[in-house]
Amino acid sequence: MTTAQEINQSLTAEDVSAFADDFRADSRNRLMQNTVTQRDVNEVALDHRIATGATHTFSTMLDDWTPTHQGASGRCWLFSGLNLFRVDTMKKLNVKQFEFSQSYMMFWDKIERANFVLEAVIETADRPVDDRIVHHLMTAPVEDAGQWDMFVNLVDKYGVVPKQAMPETESSGSTRRMNDMLYYQVRQGAATIRRLYQQEAGLDAMRQAKLDALKTVFRILCIHLGDPPTAVDWQWRDKSGGFHREGRLTPLEFADRYLTTAYSDMVCLVNDPRPNHPYFQTYTIGYLGNVVGARSVRYLNVPIQVMKDITRRQIEDGRPVWMGCDTGKQNHPKLGLWDAELFDYAGVYGAEFGMDKAARLEYGQTQMTHAMLFTGVDVVEGAPRRWRVENSYGEAVGDKGFFLMNDSWFDEYMFEIAAPRGCLSDELLAALDTEPVVLPPWDPMGALAV
Repeated sequence: MTTAQEINQSLTAEDVSAFADDFRADSRNRLMQNTVTQRDVNEVALDHRIATGATHTFSTMLDDWTPTHQGASGRCWLFSGLNLFRVDTMKKLNVKQFEFSQSYMMFWDKIERANFVLEAVIETADRPVDDRIVHHLMTAPVEDAGQWDMFVNLVDKYGVVPKQAMPETESSGSTRRMNDMLYYQVRQGAATIRRLYQQEAGLDAMRQAKLDALKTVFRILCIHLGDPPTAVDWQWRDKSGGFHREGRLTPLEFADRYLTTAYSDMVCLVNDPRPNHPYFQTYTIGYLGNVVGARSVRYLNVPIQVMKDITRRQIEDGRPVWMGCDTGKQNHPKLGLWDAELFDYAGVYGAEFGMDKAARLEYGQTQMTHAMLFTGVDVVEGAPRRWRVENSYGEAVGDKGFFLMNDSWFDEYMFEIAAPRGCLSDELLAALDTEPVVLPPWDPMGALAV
């Protein structure tokens, strides 16, 4: 026998009939149906006034180089970090174009990430296999995505090399097949480690199982990406025609000689407006990282206006800015345009889209998804009107690979920048010394840029 409570919980035929009547009662719904069934909804919802008002001109613009292309991979954090470095390196070399090897950085991130995850598996071996942390570790154990502090760890440990020393391969620009193999080996290694724990085989046996898995991971990476170089025979011709030869340099020597960007001095500022995440407090994420024992992922939470002011000052001082945002929201890739009201979804659907930034974070509607580089800003009467962004998808999108971000979008979908300590006020420097609050691995602020 069905109770009244169960009836209230069910979706009834009467409910569906009422929904249908509501749909038919407004002729605009049929018009939208006729249109959206034939065209992409973003073509229908695009605000023509915003699109035509987007002019790729800026009062301060730093870039005069060709953008890079990450292909079908989630390496944006590596690309944007290396793109930041190459600005200063091109000046030092006196060249018009230069790229660091992104494949080299990805190789070492993958092997280090595998070690990081398998160490976490050893640490959590006493937990049931369906424990939420264990499940999280196995979800995407050696994914492409990453964070600024993880990038710094790789540079500190492995240095950098020019792109010609370890060029792109089919797998570096299209990582799915390679990642499938890597995921399998890491998960298989995790299963072996946990079985050894259950058999009380001891820590040495579990660590040996980890090394066995890492040896296979290394082999797979070499097959897909090539051998990482141990030295570079470096010579170049500058844009004035001068020839230079430095001879053989290790990757760390190359970094020491040609990386002039003070990256180790940079800290991550984030904007997380959730009520239980106060500003001027540091945060970190449990089980997020790549190099065991190295710099942890650490954020200082600040109001969005603080982030905006520091970003603007750096650009006007001639320094591009590494940043992370939720790129897919209110974004027209072909036009290379972001605006908070670019698409009028409310007008198309006759529905409210009213969650603020904090609510979108709390309910999974937004998080950082992509890292890029600010290279310009347009300031009118003392306030930024729009921002120029170097993306990493080649020249076919936007303004030959560069995008325009209206300031309204910065407020709603910007989440993170890397800033030198010298750009921070005394209040922010003091806040950096707060003990970081540890957020769970699945917190949206632990999202990685792809």
